[in-house]
Amino acid sequence: MIKAVLIGPPGSGKTTVGRLLAERLGVAFRDTDADVEAVAGKPVSDIFIDDGEEHFRELELEAVRKALAEHDGVLSLGGGAVLREETQALLDGLPVVYLQVGLADAVQRVGLGSARPLLVLNPRSQLRKLMEERRPVYERLAALTVVTDKREPAELADEIVKGLGR
Repeated sequence: MIKAVLIGPPGSGKTTVGRLLAERLGVAFRDTDADVEAVAGKPVSDIFIDDGEEHFRELELEAVRKALAEHDGVLSLGGGAVLREETQALLDGLPVVYLQVGLADAVQRVGLGSARPLLVLNPRSQLRKLMEERRPVYERLAALTVVTDKREPAELADEIVKGLGR
């Protein structure tokens, strides 16, 4: 059974916090972006360039389906995975944790010279737009919301453990 599903925008700390959380809970960590890269045989940024965002989103949906069916630890989803209704339905009733991050912290963590495909043209503006568009979905899906700004990953992992009642 899934112990926690981490969602949030780029730079929220899903991978870093997810690994620590899995360690605290004594379970495995899995990242659907890494699963997509393994299936495609190339980085997410190359999938966007070579095959387009729609192809990436199909691979991502399949990665989420598969991970939820076979993984029993902590799962981190790509920032945009929750936009699909199918993914939202799959997450219903699960211990979903929204890692909320402000724009300044997200920019600092992601960097403006990022290889993240949706942040290519004007990274700060694009990141702000993504965060604003996705926030209502993140908030609706979350069983627990944790604010990550100016906080250490270990502190966040501890808060999640406590918040999930583990």
